[in-house]
Amino acid sequence: MPFSRSGGRLSKTTGCWIILSVFILLLAACGTPSTDSQNLTPLHVVEVTHSLFYAPQYVAIQQGFFEEEGIDLTLSDGAGGDKTMAMLLSDNADIALVGAETGIYVNARGAQDPVVAFAQLTQTDGTFLVSRQPIDSFEWDDLKGKTLLGQRKGGMPQMVSEYVQRKNGLDPRQDLTTIQNVDFNNLGSAFVSGTGDFAQLFEPVASKIEQEGKGYVVASFGKDSGRLPYTVYLTKEGTIHRDPELMERFVRALYKGQRWVDTHTPEEIADEVESFFPDTDRTIVVQVLERYQEQGSWATDPVIDLEEYDRLLEVMDQAGELPSRLPFADVIRTDIAEKVTKEIR
Repeated sequence: MPFSRSGGRLSKTTGCWIILSVFILLLAACGTPSTDSQNLTPLHVVEVTHSLFYAPQYVAIQQGFFEEEGIDLTLSDGAGGDKTMAMLLSDNADIALVGAETGIYVNARGAQDPVVAFAQLTQTDGTFLVSRQPIDSFEWDDLKGKTLLGQRKGGMPQMVSEYVQRKNGLDPRQDLTTIQNVDFNNLGSAFVSGTGDFAQLFEPVASKIEQEGKGYVVASFGKDSGRLPYTVYLTKEGTIHRDPELMERFVRALYKGQRWVDTHTPEEIADEVESFFPDTDRTIVVQVLERYQEQGSWATDPVIDLEEYDRLLEVMDQAGELPSRLPFADVIRTDIAEKVTKEIR
């Protein structure tokens, strides 16, 4: 039976209500987690490398577009195509940001759970040719008789390099020497230490070397190779089958990032992405973004194009790395991206 108020003392019931009210006020003052933050779906994306080349993705993160779609995104660096795909295939990542050629390699082997590219991030090669010596008017013939510190055999950057060389009348096997035994993350330091007359490098490594006066960017592989499904988001068919709505939300957030980048200046993009590159000088960040924007490296929407896929097959075929000419539908899935782009106008 509850105590009544008497002799200036609070009843037991009244005292409990006061304590509860104080507790509620303290919670309000301190702040409580929102329902939205508690209900975010975790999603792990492994990127083939960490580069300003992927600016639209970082903008989407920084602008909170993934959170708006109910996604708690974890991003990790796969440090190369082989390691990145190993993480995806072993279920240590949900999605891989990597070259579309990796999907061809996996599916050509008859994977039990095939991988599919369901969204595109970049549409040109993202590497640049760095020379040890300044060259006022570079011509691709300048590579003749020289040593090029190249990329991994069978990887998209290396195949594009060979494609560009052939396009400009060079024989990659006869006219120059290509070094391909240096680990991806060590290419920049290897070049600075004296390996190679030229190097094929991603940003911001190329611009950092240029800023230090230890090399000179003389050409862009992206400008000379044409459009390709260069960097795409791959996942297993089973992952999409289990939760297609989650993949739609992911693509929707990405597309918001792509649209944002497409309507802003390199300086404005730098404001959003520079926190992802704390060791890179802002001047370099802006310079790199200008280069990628000027050459149209970023896809303006996530839909992967058939014509670009056909060029990818040609690049791989010329390099002698095409295991099978897989049909577009065996590697590429456009339904999710097409749905999202129709919804967002």
